[in-house]
Amino acid sequence: MANEKRILVAEDDLATSQAWSELIAAWGFRVEIAEDGKRALELIESYQPHILLLDLRLPQKDGIQVLSELREKGLHIPTIMISGEGEIPDAVQAIKLGAYDYLRKPVDPSHLRLLLNNLSTHLTVSEENQRLRRRLINAGQLGPMIGQSLAMRRVMSLIEQVAPSSASVIIIGESGTGKELVARTIHELSPRRNGPYVAINCAAMPETLMESELFGHERGAFTGADRRREGCFELANGGSLLLDEIGEMKPELQAKLLRVLEESKLRRLGGSTEVAVDVRVMAATNRNLDASIKEGRFREDLYYRLNVFAIELPALCERADDIPALVDHFLRELKQPEGKNITGVDAECLEVLKSYRWPGNVRQLRNVIERALIVSRGPLITVADLPPEMKRSTGSSSSFELRLGISLDEAERELIMRTIEYTGGNKSRAAEVLGISLKTLYNRLERYQGKDAQEPL
Repeated sequence: MANEKRILVAEDDLATSQAWSELIAAWGFRVEIAEDGKRALELIESYQPHILLLDLRLPQKDGIQVLSELREKGLHIPTIMISGEGEIPDAVQAIKLGAYDYLRKPVDPSHLRLLLNNLSTHLTVSEENQRLRRRLINAGQLGPMIGQSLAMRRVMSLIEQVAPSSASVIIIGESGTGKELVARTIHELSPRRNGPYVAINCAAMPETLMESELFGHERGAFTGADRRREGCFELANGGSLLLDEIGEMKPELQAKLLRVLEESKLRRLGGSTEVAVDVRVMAATNRNLDASIKEGRFREDLYYRLNVFAIELPALCERADDIPALVDHFLRELKQPEGKNITGVDAECLEVLKSYRWPGNVRQLRNVIERALIVSRGPLITVADLPPEMKRSTGSSSSFELRLGISLDEAERELIMRTIEYTGGNKSRAAEVLGISLKTLYNRLERYQGKDAQEPL
């Protein structure tokens, strides 16, 4: 048997569908039949076919409509389109929508069998790769991502789930947690891996140039535009685009971005014609977008259009158990100075690294290891090789003592202030650690300030 791959035949002619069904079953596949496009979409949900054999001309919903809806849902089912005489332009459109191939009626059985066997082999290899990725996740690695902590394994699992689709993704996390790395990993594990990957930082680009960078411009669109230039959307056509720090984008530009996302078309600055684009968009932010929406700085409709799937990255201080593996990785990755052979860090140094609050997260850890390689005499990195601020924090702890006799209000205040100090002044993170809302935290701080206006918060 051909490993029991499931085939869905969508064909409205009963005699033709029965003939194909019997033939394909004889080759060792399992077969279901849909007599129209609507039924095909229903069976795709319940039967979950590995391969779709889809006639272009179907009642209720034709083959192009079926493919379009699958694409909107982020479902990538290898599809063989069946076309009749004079339907070649439609078949070509189907290929552009993601169909694997098309056959003209009357279908040559030997050619159909070859296509099904090739697709079956490809799917088997893909499934094996998926199983391998799951084993790697359990071992604490997915592509360039490292971490055996529960928080990171959850992140890796989410990446594996969303990568095969074309769904938009919002990646949320503090600076230095690896948001761009997550976006690139999603791209590399997706069907778009052979297409371009483009990243643009919305915070680093001057507002006057941002629209041109995203959508391109025509010659003469503005002073200095001496030639036509493609923007990031066109450069990423057929691949993936990361909009980093999306929360910094101005509302006026957000409206234009929303239109491009909804219509998959853009108009270059100064242009009069629309350009079709096929881009998977991912967005990254370290902002609280819910708060930005309430403040009118971020469009709610754009947020919901982007937030089809969300991945939140933990801060490094929340995954301290991953630090030894990250240190080993950086020691292998970074080039050591001439004549040195640093093999690791000693036990005391490792404890300091694990207890530090890491306001700069993984990026800061990498920089600390790179600096230590320069100053260390080896063969192990010690506490003396760490930056001064880290050595000063040695002996500080993520715990503190409360003296008996103080009031409950005083104990609460001490806990809140120490937690804010522990998170490096990051009040959003402090609220999460304390298990309260950010609004509640600010209310508490305002109450303390009222009691003691001299005390800085």
